[in-house]
Amino acid sequence: SSLAIGTTTGYRLFSLSSVEQLDQVHESNEIPDVYIVERLFSSSLVVVVSHAKPQQMNVYHFKKGTEICNYSYSSKILSIRLNRQRLVVCLEESIYIHNIKDMKLLKTILDTPPNTTGLCALSINHANSYLAYPGSATSGEIALYDGNTLKTACTIPAHDGPLAALVFNSTGSKLASASEKGTVIRVFSIPGGQKLYEFRRGMKRYVNISSLVFSMDSQFLCASSNTETVHIFKLEHLTDSRPEEPPTWSGYMGKMFQAATNYLPAQVSGMMNQDRAFATVRLNISGQRNICALSTIQKLPRLLVTTSDGYLYIYNLDPQDGGECVLIKKHSLLDSGKMEENKENDLQPPLPQSYAATVARQSTVPSSSTMPGYSEDGGALRGEVIPEHEFATGPVCLDDETEFPPVSI
Repeated sequence: SSLAIGTTTGYRLFSLSSVEQLDQVHESNEIPDVYIVERLFSSSLVVVVSHAKPQQMNVYHFKKGTEICNYSYSSKILSIRLNRQRLVVCLEESIYIHNIKDMKLLKTILDTPPNTTGLCALSINHANSYLAYPGSATSGEIALYDGNTLKTACTIPAHDGPLAALVFNSTGSKLASASEKGTVIRVFSIPGGQKLYEFRRGMKRYVNISSLVFSMDSQFLCASSNTETVHIFKLEHLTDSRPEEPPTWSGYMGKMFQAATNYLPAQVSGMMNQDRAFATVRLNISGQRNICALSTIQKLPRLLVTTSDGYLYIYNLDPQDGGECVLIKKHSLLDSGKMEENKENDLQPPLPQSYAATVARQSTVPSSSTMPGYSEDGGALRGEVIPEHEFATGPVCLDDETEFPPVSI
């Protein structure tokens, strides 16, 4: 529901509550060449880093137009992650964990393996403030750290090659990862680190996965790369208690194939049993960095894709049948917040019947009441109330009640 972009002139914040309209919430041109801008859910707290001072983090209350504080570090800031409890600053060989309520430095993780891209993930659910980062520069080992107790949780041997992407689900109970090869995506349980799912993005070519994200209800996992295809996987529990198939030729061959996999090497049979993409999107651009999000807008599941040339693409996602997602809107993020009409809309055929049928089946559309942690603030569980006094101490004072909207019911 909130979109933040850094530009050569500053940064912009948008609110996205409808498909047709993109509302600019705030624009700042005080600091040029912003390459990191992170907003605390839908609050007024925003963290900014610019190329002019790449070692300095600036924390602002943008509605009041005031700087809360700034911190300088020993080397360039590569990424920043935050939730209601913690603010994490990632450098190439160290990680700093701050208490977000008073911005005090709680922990410094020194001598981390070289992490040139600043790869790290922080659970948005502050009750499970787990932090994940590469545990090795040469293999796909994940270091899992508990940001609340400030202790190492476990190490997960996720991939053979170095890591390229990490992301938690909304409750902090699952962690997805991909390596630099980009062919296999794995999902692990948190904090135990057991492998739950394995998805094959493709076998023909290696790709650079630039974005990995769960839907808020953790039913879907989206992966985008430097290719033109975005993959959406469905996290389903496959059980053996399926009804007996009719004695058809295809059913017989299916059972024979299943039996054959038991005699194949584990690596091969595992590859055959991996799930393919549930839904896909073919972008009209290739080679550009992009970031994806799975969101619910106007009560329907959507896929959002933002590209480095400054456009936001909105697609419909059929949660029942999947398949090719339909582009329904294109917005310009750089044209002073004005939206650009999607000229292709007039040329598109009507939406597939399967999607229309899905929309009619309200039970198949994830509603806000059944999605854990789903709300504009993104971090609070349903019915949870954040006491105002918690944010009234220290430099971080967010006293506007509208900054933390009530959870939708």
